[in-house]
This record gives sequence, C-alpha cells and structure tokens, in this order.
Amino acid sequence: MGLIYHAALGNNLIMYFNYNTDGCEGDTAEDRKSQDGSETMPFIDESPTMSPHLCARGQDGEAVSPTPPEGLIVCVSVFQGGIEKGLEMKKLVLSGFLASEEIYINQLEALLLPMKPLKATATTSKPVLTVEQIDTIFFMIQDIFEIHKEFYDALSPNIQQWDEKVTVGHLFQKLASQLGVYKAFVDNYKVAVETAEKCSQANSQFQKISEVRYFMTYDDSINNYLMFVFAALLYKPIDRVTRSTLVLHDLLKHTPKDHPDFPLLQDALRISQNFLSSINEEIDPRRTAVTTPKGEVRQLVKDGFLVEVSEGTRKLRHVFLFTDLLLCAKMKKAAVGRHQQYECKWYIPLADLSFQTLDDSDSLPHVQTLPEHEIEEMKIKISSIKSEIQKEKKAQKAQSRNVDRLRKKMNEQESCLLLHSPTIPFRIHNKHGKSYLFLLSSDYERSEWRESIQKLQKKDLQACVLSSVELQVLTGSCFKLRTVHNIPVTSNKDDDESPGLYGFLHVIVHKATGFKESANLYCTLEVDSFGYFVSKAKTRVFRDTTEPQWNEEFEIELEGSQCLRILCYKSKLNKDDNEIVDKIMGKGQVQLDPQTVQSKNWHMDVIEMNGIKVEFSMKFTSRDLSLKRTPSKKQSGVFGVKISVVTKRERSKVPYIVRQCIEEVEKRGIDEVGIYRISGVATDIQALKAAFDANTKDILVMLSDMDINAIAGTLKLYFRELPEPLLTDRLYPAFMEGIALSDPAAKENCMMHLLRSLPDPNLITFLTLLEHLKRVAEKEPVNKMSLHNLATVFGPTLLRPSESESSKAHITLASDIWSHDVMAQVQVLLYYLQHPPISFAELKKNTLYFSTDV
Repeated sequence: MGLIYHAALGNNLIMYFNYNTDGCEGDTAEDRKSQDGSETMPFIDESPTMSPHLCARGQDGEAVSPTPPEGLIVCVSVFQGGIEKGLEMKKLVLSGFLASEEIYINQLEALLLPMKPLKATATTSKPVLTVEQIDTIFFMIQDIFEIHKEFYDALSPNIQQWDEKVTVGHLFQKLASQLGVYKAFVDNYKVAVETAEKCSQANSQFQKISEVRYFMTYDDSINNYLMFVFAALLYKPIDRVTRSTLVLHDLLKHTPKDHPDFPLLQDALRISQNFLSSINEEIDPRRTAVTTPKGEVRQLVKDGFLVEVSEGTRKLRHVFLFTDLLLCAKMKKAAVGRHQQYECKWYIPLADLSFQTLDDSDSLPHVQTLPEHEIEEMKIKISSIKSEIQKEKKAQKAQSRNVDRLRKKMNEQESCLLLHSPTIPFRIHNKHGKSYLFLLSSDYERSEWRESIQKLQKKDLQACVLSSVELQVLTGSCFKLRTVHNIPVTSNKDDDESPGLYGFLHVIVHKATGFKESANLYCTLEVDSFGYFVSKAKTRVFRDTTEPQWNEEFEIELEGSQCLRILCYKSKLNKDDNEIVDKIMGKGQVQLDPQTVQSKNWHMDVIEMNGIKVEFSMKFTSRDLSLKRTPSKKQSGVFGVKISVVTKRERSKVPYIVRQCIEEVEKRGIDEVGIYRISGVATDIQALKAAFDANTKDILVMLSDMDINAIAGTLKLYFRELPEPLLTDRLYPAFMEGIALSDPAAKENCMMHLLRSLPDPNLITFLTLLEHLKRVAEKEPVNKMSLHNLATVFGPTLLRPSESESSKAHITLASDIWSHDVMAQVQVLLYYLQHPPISFAELKKNTLYFSTDV
C-alpha cells in the first residue's frame, strides 16, 4: 500500500491525503503528549519505503516497495549480517545519507503538493488562502527542493559506480555554500507555522490539506502508519542541516587527509557548523515556558549574566527576557543541602520598556572602575593559576584538594574580571520614570539584547502587574528555565574543552552585499578573551555604496579565543547635533575551531546577517611561529636587518622608519582610540613595509595619506621582524631575572645596568620609543591606552627568548605562553615606562654597583 492523495477542485477546493489503515485510527492530540504533559514532535520513521517517490505499482495496481539503487543495498547488507569484504566505511556513510536524502526530497515534494492547487484557487472568487498566505507558508520550499534534487542526482551515480577515485567533496561544498537559502527559510519559519495554524483554524478545507498521512506496510501481517502534522513537515529543512553536518563529521573520519575530498569536506563542515551556530537560538525546539495563574504561557526567550550599575556599584545579575517582561535577578546564597534560588531585584513589562534615545555615552552616573593595571594583573594571575592547576594534574600524586583550591581561587579572579571589565553602557527605561543601567563588554551583545526586546515589542503586548505570589512563582521558575547556567569563566569548563587559540588570527574582510540603499559602511571585528569580547579591528568606511569592497587584512592577537564576531555598521551625520551616529546593520559570528583554522591556507567564509552577506577569509598562526625571527636576505632594506646595520647605513642614531612612524602617530594618531591595539589593514602595512625597504622617495606622502592604525602596525611589525629582539637575545635571561627581584634598590640597579649593556643603536632606539609611548599614555582619557596597555602590546615584541632558550624550556600548554614569559616581558617594559625619564648620557655615566659583564 502506498500514499494516495485526492484533489478535487470545484467551487471550493478540497484536498487531502487518503490512506488505508485497516481500521486503525490515528493518534489523538492527547496521545501525542509526553508523560509530563508537554507536546512532542511526531515520531518520524525515515525508512526509504515510506516515501511516496519510492512507491511503485505492481501489475495488479497495488503499491510495492521498489528495489533500492545499487549503492543503497550496502546499508541493507549491514543489517543482514555483514559487510562485503573490502567495502569502505566512506561508501557506507554516503549510501545511508543518499537514502535519507531521497526521503527528504519526497518530504519536500509532499509539502509542495498542495501549493499548486491552492495557488489555482487563490485567484478565484472563493480562495482557500490568499496569495500572500501561500507565499508565507511555502516560502523557499521550492528552492530547497531544487537544491537537494540537484545534489541527489549528482551524488547517486558516484555511489552506484563507486571506486577509490570517486570524489564527492565538491558536491558537499556546493551544498553548504547554498545555506543562505536555509537562512531565509529559518527567518520565516515561525511566521510560516503561525500562518498555517491560523489558516487551519479558520478554514476547514486547509485543515484537511495540512494533515499529511503516510502509510507503510512492514510485512503482510503488520500494518502501521504515522501521521505528520503540517508543522512537523515544515520543520524538516531545519532538521536536515543538522543531519548533514553530522554526516560531514563521519565522512571526514573516513577520508584520508591526502584525499582530494578532505579539504572540501572540511570546508563544507565549517560552513555548516557556523550556520548552525548562528541559527541555533532561533530554532531550538526545547524552549521552556511557565504558565501564569491566568493560564497564559510566558516563554523564556533569552537569559544571561549582565553587570548592573546600582548606586554607582557594579553588581553581577542574571537577566531573564520573557515574552512579555524583563526580569533582573540575583542568585541567593543557599543553605547547606538546599537548592539555589533567584531573588527578583526588579522587572519591567515590555509594554512599558523603552531605550535611551540619547547617545548611551551621555550623562552616565559615576561608575566604580578599576585601574587598567589591576585588570591586567588579574589576567596575569588567572594565567598563572591555570599553569599551577595543570602542573598539579601532571604530578604523579596530584591531590584533588589542591586542584579544587586553585580552581576556587581562579573562579574568584575570573568573576572579579568579568564584573569590572565591561564598559559599554546599555540603559533601559520604565515609562513610569525608573531607569536601569547595565555595562556590557561588546556592542554585539548590546545589540542582541536590544533586538530581542524590540522583536517581542512588535507584538500586541499588554502591560502586566504581577502580584507578589505571581512574582514569586515566576522567579522560582527561573532556576529551571535558565539556559545559561554559569558565568563564562574557565573554572566552569570541563577539562576536555578547548582552551582556545593563542597567537595571531589573520582576517581579510573582502566585501558585503545585500544593502538596500547606499550608505557609509564599515565593519568591526571582535574576539573573546578571558570570558568577554573585545573589539580588535575596524575596516575603513566605504562611502555612499550598496556594495562595499574593503579587501582589508587584519592581524588580531588571540588570548585563548574561541570565537570571531563581525559587526557591520552604517555611519551617518545626525543633522540635529552635527554628530556622527553609527547604527549596526548586521552582525554574525564564527567559531574558531583549532583543527579547521590551524593551517597555512586561507579559509574563505560568508556570514549571513539580517539579509546582508559579509565575505571574509582567515588563517591562524601560533604565537611561536608568528614571533619567530627570520633575518632578511635583502640587506639593503630595513625589515629583518640588524638595527646596527640600518643606523650605520643611514648615519643615524635611530632608524628612519622608527622616527617617521612615531612622528606621524604623534601628529594625528595620539587621540585615536586603541592606537597600537587596534589592528591596521595588513595590505596597507605591507605597502608601507615595501616602501621603507625600497627607500621610496614619496614615503612621506604615503605616510600622510595612510590610515594611522596601519602606520602604528608598521612600527610594531618592524620591531617584530628584527633578526633579534630590540633588547637582544643575550640579555633576555638577565631581564627575566632582574624583573623578578624583590628589593627595589637591587631591581633599579640591575634594570639600569641592563640598559647600559645594550648596543648603542638598540639603547637609543629603545629610549626614543619609551618616551613616545609615555606621551601616548598621557592621552589615556581620550585614546584609552594606558601604560599597561602599551606594555602588553609591545613587551612580547621587544623581548623574546632566543630559539635555543625556547627549546630548553619548552612550554606544552598554549595558555602557559601568557602565564610564563609573556607576563614577565610585559612587566619589564612596564617597569621602564613607569620609571622617571632615562637619559642616554646620564645612563652611560652611571656605572655604579655593577661590572660591565652581565
């Protein structure tokens, strides 16, 4: 028996799927409820024979199961007792996937069956549905069907004619590249289901259409059937992407790394994972809700930890966004043996909530802040404790008590860092006059909260006032409903979770498309570090266009990072106050998977954001490799050439490149927010590098026209590419010992003696850079670059152990890079930056206490 449908068009359209059940009735709505009373999705048997496309008619007209394609027999043989000798696992995976792909195509066909007759009646005097309703319900289904039909037709012959030379990676890569169609489908999914439900309730004819029933015979004596409700079928495209991603994992396991398919499958997997990551929150079917005393359903939409400013003090809160209100809570201290509970601090009905109309930076109250150096010291302590934990674990007789003690200590430090690091204001108002202020670490996060609230406010919301009992019930439910269980700190992670990446991420932002009107457009890049996100780079503004093409490369330093975010902004002049206003047009993120990113090749990707597509490429270089110094073969240039050679050739005390870059930064970059921290465009930096190496005559013109972050980046690159660090390989161990001295007088004498021991070109250049960085730090209120910030940027570049030293004390953990050498390198430079002015002449005169040998 097979699937039969009957369509009759008269004055009214009647269309339904008929089936032979041998007297069996379908499941009632009550039957489909789980034991706890919650609705469950209908179980779907995806055997190939249940598909209408797979059903054939015998000579007597009865439906018979077809013979599966040759490639599909493989899956059957597995369950029938064994795998043919020599059969590859890869073929098994592909064969099973092809079978499920055929089912999926037929499910899409079943979904499309009613569309044509519905459209036919839409233009008659008695339409079942309007054209707009049809387009909403069946949005993108035809496109998805065609994509998968083409994929199936291309994949099937490869499996039927299988041998070792067969390649399928390009097919999966193409399939993944078309996920933009799924993004559009996902964005419309909820509206499609709601529209289908409303139409089904209002129209009995459509109700019959939306009940699609399948019947399948397992053998002559057992009859069984399954019923799909329309919404369940409509969910299939979303479910399919998840299944495809799992298959890609399996294929990669059974594809040799030197096989042509491997990089293509890896690329397809990365695109699919990033897509799933971006839509996961929207399509999660496990959303939980609480029922109000009036019987209404209040659903939790979003929750997370935010820093609230209350009476000038920072407080860590857990904020819950429900369908009709925003609730701010704190975790109550639980007695021993008692469950933890939340205490409500305040709530605002969304109908009464509004955002600050003025710039968020205006009229902020005095907020308790920690000095920058204390923030940096916290990071150093966290890194140091991480190292201690790893050492304890590696010890043969490691005591869990010590590890627990260290974890607790680290949790305290990380919690404190999370509390004091956010600076971006997010203010909300209650229309009755009360306002609340949160501080966030990222514009991305602020935009997410604002968009989630505004999306809910588009519905017809009524203001609600909760009684004390209702508020108590709602707050009590938060513990069970929450989706974010712990603050984002390392101590809450499992030991086998990725520690993140340490080193440099190279990102090229190529272009963006999908803008409906011309605007001044730019992108910013954020990465996570120590539990929160930091803005790391910004493209130039592409003016008055709908298709900006930046093609700008950035080098971003990673400190245990796991995620890259890209935000696209529109910049325009506010005529009222003549100020530039930046509006987020779209945002998206990608996971930095170590296995995918850590290769010498560029990986191209696309982020979908509110109909906008941003194309970018990225590759990762570990800190060890990125700071490995390779002398230049071209001694006539300046990059990669000893500083003594350059100054002698130029007949100067300080290299020309250092003097010019410093001069330009002080002329027009000293007020630039994040100067030396924000990455310059890599192509601009390379252009300046080439110009300095060639001693181009128009270098001054280039400098005056170049983006200031590129000039700052060129100066950093010069010091990084010196054949040996500015403070020399020979003196590096002594600098590490000197900074560790406890006695201030001893430290002073040692650190000054080490400077005197430097070659003159190195010393004069270092002192010149030192005074420049101090002048930059004087503008900290404007440029946000403290001495500690600058020491963090330049320390690991000016000091670096030689390769022989590195190999002696090889550090196995990436996170240890920060907790060992790097924090000491930062402290050395910081010592000199905090020291009163150091004169070259006075330094050379003063030779007390120490001999000239180190």
